[in-house]
Amino acid sequence: MLQALISGSSVSKLRAKLKQHPYGNRLSYVVLAEDTQVENIVHQQQWLKAESAEAFYRQSLTKLPWQQHTIKIFGKTCLEPRLSLWIGDANTAYRYSGEWRRPLSWPSYLLPLKFAVQQKCGQQFNSVLLNYYRDGHDYMGWHSDNEKQLGKQPVIASLSLGQARRFLFRKKSKDQKHEYLLEHGDLLVMNKLCQDQWQHSLPKALRIKQPRINFTFRYTMPDE
Repeated sequence: MLQALISGSSVSKLRAKLKQHPYGNRLSYVVLAEDTQVENIVHQQQWLKAESAEAFYRQSLTKLPWQQHTIKIFGKTCLEPRLSLWIGDANTAYRYSGEWRRPLSWPSYLLPLKFAVQQKCGQQFNSVLLNYYRDGHDYMGWHSDNEKQLGKQPVIASLSLGQARRFLFRKKSKDQKHEYLLEHGDLLVMNKLCQDQWQHSLPKALRIKQPRINFTFRYTMPDE
């Protein structure tokens, strides 16, 4: 996989980094630009054991009050092409597409997952945005998670449950692209300058009939 992405001496350097990387040897590690040391993506396949992934998936499908919000695109109001939910500490309101979303309190079953993700990433998270893609018609367009409430250079941890879907990155200059297949229980961590320099998306996949749930854990600046 490394050889397909980066050639020459960089491959040897990356292999050396993999052996020392705190996330473990089962990771695929993609350096987004060879001349940077902090801008990276970490993808761990099957981070959650199958039985745990299935339990969180089923509980999230049935226990959470999913909503389809309205958003503004090029000045027009329309329904989001997915369902979503904002969960967090009491003082973590989130502004998205011109709308303030007040957080739902943490469901007790999600707290062990939150703590596990924090421990894995070495970061504190006080909120999570959940997206529910009902089938391949639901999608997420190109964007960066660079809202003011996330602070500078946020670390965002993304957990995928359910149907495998393609997840794309492109340089804002549009001269580089990367693609992942995110499967049931996979964890993808976007670090540091990722949101400043890159956009990401989850494209339509019309043949897919099964749902996917995505958790994006983040630290949101508390309300003043």
